[in-house]
Parts: sequence; C-alpha cells; structure tokens
Amino acid sequence: MEESSLTVAPSILDGDNYETWAVRMTVHLQALDVWEAVEENYEVPPLGANPTVAQMKLHKERRTRKAKAKACLFAAVSPSIFIKIMKIDSAAEIWEYLKEEYKGDERIKNMQVMNLIREFEMKKMRESDAVKDYAAQLLSIADKVRLLGKEFSNEKIVQKILVTLPEKYEATISSLENSKDLSTISLTELLHSLEAVEQRRLMRQKDTAEGAFKQECRKMQAIKNGKVNNNKSCGNNQKNGVFPPCPHCKKTNHSPQKCWWRPDVKCNKCGKQGHVERICKNQQKEETSAAVDYCQEEQLFAATCFANKSTSKSWLVDSGCTNHMTNNQDLFRELDRTTISKVRIGNGEYIPVKGKGTVAIESQTGLKLIYDVLFVPDIDQNLLSVGQLVEKEFKVYFEDRNCIIKDAEGKEVFNIKMKGKSFALNLLEDEHTAILQQDSTTMFWDRRVEHFHHDDVLYMKKNQIAEGLPDLEKDLPICATCQYGSKLNFPFQRKYPGEQPKNCNWCILMLVDLKRCHP
Repeated sequence: MEESSLTVAPSILDGDNYETWAVRMTVHLQALDVWEAVEENYEVPPLGANPTVAQMKLHKERRTRKAKAKACLFAAVSPSIFIKIMKIDSAAEIWEYLKEEYKGDERIKNMQVMNLIREFEMKKMRESDAVKDYAAQLLSIADKVRLLGKEFSNEKIVQKILVTLPEKYEATISSLENSKDLSTISLTELLHSLEAVEQRRLMRQKDTAEGAFKQECRKMQAIKNGKVNNNKSCGNNQKNGVFPPCPHCKKTNHSPQKCWWRPDVKCNKCGKQGHVERICKNQQKEETSAAVDYCQEEQLFAATCFANKSTSKSWLVDSGCTNHMTNNQDLFRELDRTTISKVRIGNGEYIPVKGKGTVAIESQTGLKLIYDVLFVPDIDQNLLSVGQLVEKEFKVYFEDRNCIIKDAEGKEVFNIKMKGKSFALNLLEDEHTAILQQDSTTMFWDRRVEHFHHDDVLYMKKNQIAEGLPDLEKDLPICATCQYGSKLNFPFQRKYPGEQPKNCNWCILMLVDLKRCHP
C-alpha cells in the first residue's frame, strides 16, 4: 500500500503553475529515489569483462533510475509541452529546459508581479459576493505573488477588505474600530467577524421569507376553503364556518346573503322565483364556461403593451409573454384571420386577436420566417416571445448587456444591445443586421464593384471579360448593403388600407435591386 501511494503523480504542468509544480515534482522524484538522475546527470559506463553480480545490479539500477526519472517528467506535463521535450535525451536536460522556459528571468517575474498587483488593486466586493469567496480571490492573487519570490503581507489583504466592503458592513466596521485596533487585527479574526455578521443576516432573511411564505399559504388555504371573513365582529364561529341561523332557510352553514332559498324575490337572470341573480346557477355555469375558454386562449403577459395611439416599429424581446405579437399587418407573409381570441395585457384588460400567421424578418443570416405570430392591432409594441423562440429550437443568450439569438444550427441571427433595461430589435438599424467580420478578398471586391451581382462577377472572371479580378469565393459572405438592396417586399407606408402611399417616387426607388444594377 505504501509503495502504490508513492507512485501517484503530481499535478500536470500546463505552463502557468511551474512554481508549485517544481516543488511537488522534486519531492515526488526524491520519494521514488530517482532525483539523483535529474540532479547529477551522470553517465552509465558499459560493463567490463567478467562483471560481478554487484556490478551488474548497480549498473541496472543506475540505468533504471535515469529511465524512470525521464518517464515521470513525461507523465507530469501537458500534451503541448510533451511535444517540446520528447526528443530531449536525459531527465536532467528536460528539467533545465522546463526551468528556463517557464520560470523566466527576473525581468519577466517583475512583469508578472506587476500584473498581479494591478489585478489585486482592481478587485472590489459586490453586494452579492460572500465574504469567504471574496477573501479567497484576494488570497489566491497574494499566493501567486509569493510564489514569484516577492513579499505580500496579510496586512495588505486586511486593508483591501476593509476598504472595498459594501455599505451593508459599515456597522460591523464601526464596531471593530471601537473595540479593536484595525492596524493590528489579523486576517483570520477579520474574516471570522465578517462571516458571523453575514450568517446572522442570512438567517434573518431566511426566517422572514419562511414566515411570509407560511402566512401566504394560510391565506390561500382559507380562500380555498371559503372561510375568509373580514368582519371581525362575527366571532370565532364564523371563522370556523358556523353562522347564525339563516332567516330564509334556518340553516347555519352559510350567511343570509348567500342563501339559495329566497321565496320573496325573482331572479333577473333566469326569471325564476326563489333566488337572486348573484347566486343564480345559470350564471355560475356561464362563468365556469368562460373560465375554461380563457384557459384555452393564448395568454400574453406583457406589462408594457397597452393600447396606445403611437406605435413602435421595433421588436421587444420579452420573456414574460407566451407568444409572438405584432400590430403591423404588412409584415405578414401569411395571415389566418379565422384565428380569433383575446390576450390579457399588464393592466388586466383583454384586447382582441385578429389572426395568426407567419412574419418575415431580415436577420444576419438572411430572411427568417417567424411562425405563429399573433396579429393584435391594439398594441403599441411588437413582441418576440423568448419562450416561443426556445420552443422553436432557437437559442437565446443574455450576456454582457447583449441578447444573442441563434438558430437551431448555432448561427447567430440577432445580436441586440440593451437600451433602457430592455432589448429592442430595430430592423432599420445596421447594428442588428450586419455581422462583424474581418475583411476578405471577396467582400473587398464586392464593395469595389459597388455591390454588383456576385454571380455576374464570377461569370466575368470565368470568361475573361474583365482583367485584374482575383480568385473569388463561390459564395458571397453576408453583406448588409446587398440585403437591403434586395428588399423587393419592402412595405409601403400607408395611413389607411387601400390609400396610395405618399412620395411614390421614393417608394419606387426602394424596389431597385442594388445587386443587379447601379441606381
């Protein structure tokens, strides 16, 4: 068991952890009794004539040590580093090569120390960070500086923590200042004090959340059982579902206002004698039917989509709505007007849905068809549902204040920047429809010939009609100018259906294909 435990290899050298790797590797080779082969780099002479058994044994041991030391070094480096050292003969030469390559000279060490100190100075604790995690980040940087041979005291870490703590720890810092000298407080003592405050705060928040949750559960259970009564003068009997005798039917399981038997009145709903309209069974059936229909309708919970006179041409990426929605009929390639329902908006009102269809949107990878889009004329904002995009195998990422939408093949469709704490896709802005690419020869010549049709350019190259054309790619990369020039279905701006558009000359010019001819 002891022999097998000593054969466990140390961590792998990846180029960034040489200082710790060298210490562990030295001890590992010493434990295997092969460090002599690395340190001395001795040569094993051949055996002479008629060697003794002891000489043969010593000769074999020395050769085995050299081979074993080399094998240990090969096994303790990454594949990329192994390629660099695999042709070096001895273990001692491998050790020296790794030392010169990754330990570096004094100038390189100083540069590394400066970078680490700069990183240490830029660290700042956020409101959501835990004290333990933040301290671990600072200690990791300090340990890296110490491994490079530079001093880094714990006093600097203590000062850094005290200066960068969030505002919620101000009371704790004031208490420590009054009770102790902060210039002499140890790092361990400071961390224990801050962690204790953090744990007490988390326990209070947890108890508050649990109490609020239990209270809400009691309210919901009381509402479900029909035992809620806001009249405090009714006593404990009414809280338990026991009421005074009803003057109409003499029963004690309901209040007089909810009594079914009222022989002195006539229902305005069904016209029958004996009950009022509020508790009519026919009305309750209609409400139940309406509730079932409501559950079957498409629901959209968009807090910003109210009926408004002003409309927006942008598409808002919304994770709260359950379906795509637009108010522009001209955007539909296909529209089924038989799909009629209602949607609920943020203020609780219902607005009508006039149809469902397919909308075509220009994207970075070409024309994209968005299916199952609701046509709702009364809203002021077009909506793209995150849930429906994911359901259609699109991928939606929110990172670095950007919303990135990719198709099922992983190609980027839209890259939307956050504006005003929302992600609005405006198809008229180049930043959403152009892919940032490095210039290629094909793209350069596409701009040089003023976006002339690419197939015709290839035809001229093939038939030697034009001189000086280089070898171009068969497929032209995505070009925003060519995309806008090919918009044959660009919608005219009409105020009313059937009205002639204003400035017709301008509208006709929008139909000119810039890929075919120069305007």
